[in-house]
Amino acid sequence: MKLLVCIVNDVYRDHLEKVLQNSGYRITELASSGGFRRKGNTTFLIGFKDQDYADLKKTMEEACVHVEQKKKIQPTSKYRFTSFIMDTATNDDWTTRFNKA
Repeated sequence: MKLLVCIVNDVYRDHLEKVLQNSGYRITELASSGGFRRKGNTTFLIGFKDQDYADLKKTMEEACVHVEQKKKIQPTSKYRFTSFIMDTATNDDWTTRFNKA
């Protein structure tokens, strides 16, 4: 299993959430702001199997394009979302890895 941490602009949030849920993905949504991506963003936590990554990415890209076409807007940056993949099968202790004194 993998965990995708995905930060999206709020303009895509509602449609992306609906599409992901209708596609069978289990997601958790967090309102987010901060120095990495300023205000007006949502972070999705999405669990998926290794072999489903290409389909997940394609589903997300198509959902964002649909919103842009429907609302007649241009993407605000080169990328529609920023994502990070973490391997949940390794049982890494992230607290000891990143919280060294």
